[in-house]
Amino acid sequence: MPRPTGRVLTLLELLQSGGTRTVAELADRLGVDGRTVRRYVEHLIDLDVPVESVRGRYGGYRLGPGYRLPPLMLAEDEALAVLLGLAAGRRAGLPAAGSTAGETASAKIRRVLPKHVAGRLAALLDSLAFTDLSRPAAAPAPVPDAEVLLTLADAVRHRRPVFLRYTDRSGHRSERTLHAYGIVAHEGRWYVTGANPGTGADPGTGEERTFRLDRITDARPLPGSFEAPTDHDPARQLLAGFAAAEYRHEVVLRVRATVAQVRAHLPATVAGVAELGPTADEGEQWLRVELRAERLDWLPPVLAALDRPFVIERPSELRALVTAFANRLASHALRT
Repeated sequence: MPRPTGRVLTLLELLQSGGTRTVAELADRLGVDGRTVRRYVEHLIDLDVPVESVRGRYGGYRLGPGYRLPPLMLAEDEALAVLLGLAAGRRAGLPAAGSTAGETASAKIRRVLPKHVAGRLAALLDSLAFTDLSRPAAAPAPVPDAEVLLTLADAVRHRRPVFLRYTDRSGHRSERTLHAYGIVAHEGRWYVTGANPGTGADPGTGEERTFRLDRITDARPLPGSFEAPTDHDPARQLLAGFAAAEYRHEVVLRVRATVAQVRAHLPATVAGVAELGPTADEGEQWLRVELRAERLDWLPPVLAALDRPFVIERPSELRALVTAFANRLASHALRT
């Protein structure tokens, strides 16, 4: 049976969740009678926790504003949410998260966590990477299961294979084994990168894969271990996977520009860029730009905004679209 001190702390946690709690509700949750609830409330008040009594039919107790922040008790998923929020805030350059206050807040939370919880959260923070495009999504993204997230982080840190149950974007469900290399946050979504285990004499030569965490319904560690590539970059693998995703059209361009000029209009999630070197007659840098797209109608405006010399290698349909777009611009410009 919980000790009275434990019940007092549980009472504080219930009040911290917000709203007014009736005496009957609190008594039921704590497993005591109403008189004992009132005695526990008096203990909190003696500790300078601002508990307010609310009279009336729907009355009870609530946590009121005080002159100082009362003690906080966070569940494992709540501590995870706070620490990830601070980490993301530092990555995004938010002043409060990146200040000394943000660092000390993170340190305080990690210091008081139970040992097993602290270890799991440390594994996640150590394995977490952000892409350069890690900004909030336009719409709220599905939230991954906290247990899945922590299990995968532990697998990354200790190089253990992990079993996954996964549902892809078409709704197809599958079971697979993954050697997890890293966890990546990208535009409000969470991903795990790694490889399917290879077979035969070299089990480390599996195909590189990326999975969305919110589509993983189960993750369990498996026996054994693996060696991850020393030069692996989880964020780079994620972006390369986006750029190489299978779509209807494969587009190949040659563009006379700098990488920065191309990236301003075609980020790494959209296109791959490779240097071709200067031409003999012009002496300027050319780039090979490759991307895949389900539709081509958005590319002519992008090429116009890029405003650099380019050659369309394929597909031929894009040439017709660019010509039509240029003719429309010309006709608009000639109007008086």
